[in-house]
Amino acid sequence: MEPMQGHILVTGATGVIGVELALRLIKRGEQVVLLVRSPESASLKVPGAAAYVKWDSGMDSGKWRGYVDGAKAVIHLAGKPLLESRWNEAHKAECYDSRILGTRHLVSAIADAPQKPKVFISSSAIGYYGSFFNCSDTPELAESGKAGSDFLAKICFDWEKEALASEKCGVRLVLLRTGIVLSTRGGMLQKMIAPFRFFLGGPIGSGLQCISWIHVDDEIACIIEALDNPAYRGAINLVTPHPVSMKEFAKALGAVLGRPSLLPAPEFVVQLLLGEGGEYAVKGQRVKPAFLQQQGFVFRYPNLAEALADLIAEKK
Repeated sequence: MEPMQGHILVTGATGVIGVELALRLIKRGEQVVLLVRSPESASLKVPGAAAYVKWDSGMDSGKWRGYVDGAKAVIHLAGKPLLESRWNEAHKAECYDSRILGTRHLVSAIADAPQKPKVFISSSAIGYYGSFFNCSDTPELAESGKAGSDFLAKICFDWEKEALASEKCGVRLVLLRTGIVLSTRGGMLQKMIAPFRFFLGGPIGSGLQCISWIHVDDEIACIIEALDNPAYRGAINLVTPHPVSMKEFAKALGAVLGRPSLLPAPEFVVQLLLGEGGEYAVKGQRVKPAFLQQQGFVFRYPNLAEALADLIAEKK
């Protein structure tokens, strides 16, 4: 590899958030290096990067480690999707290992780099706090909230624990506890739109679970602010200040699409499709963005109806 300085290293750059982030950074003139499973595929999804380097979470060595040296930042978004397929023990192990091992290997490379990055931004999720059935009875959770005890909470806790080791290297660490990211290019919203268009839409499960959400544009803005602003460090809840119940979410989506929200997906159907993972699809968290509010971060889309209208208009 040719020597580089001041570049930004990104993993998970072919995912919903990663593509948007990488393109935004390239547009503002950054040298962006993508660590990806398939450099060829990534170059089509994210044109204009400075380099496309072979990497996956199981690679503890290789050419990729050299790109950590001299980087301005490492932004780690990679992890096997949790709810894209039915859960079994093998799937759960793959989801866990992709996060834990990938983070461990990146931190090891940071420790070995002669010139260390100024900041390590590592993904996590609001699943850290555990999952709850009823929005009205769910405690409001700030970054100081305790970790939960279920499988998703364990993943997030162990994931963050691996990332915390980077602080021993003198690197500023940001932990992105992301909520439900609204995008028409993937995730929960994309999956819910099609049934609504055919007049088959409605809430998932009881509809009482809490949805702590964020528009993808605000998600990207938060990550870029964390990149640029040295005051951003530690765990940060990436959600808007206005969580809603799943029933309220489905009603708002139906209103934007001009469709009724009458046909809920029963809990047993979700569990048939996802196995154990279905239990998490019908639960949620009531989370507040305490750190972002303290920093005066301004959400472009704090209101759900406006966020959905923007995204649906984009898809038309």
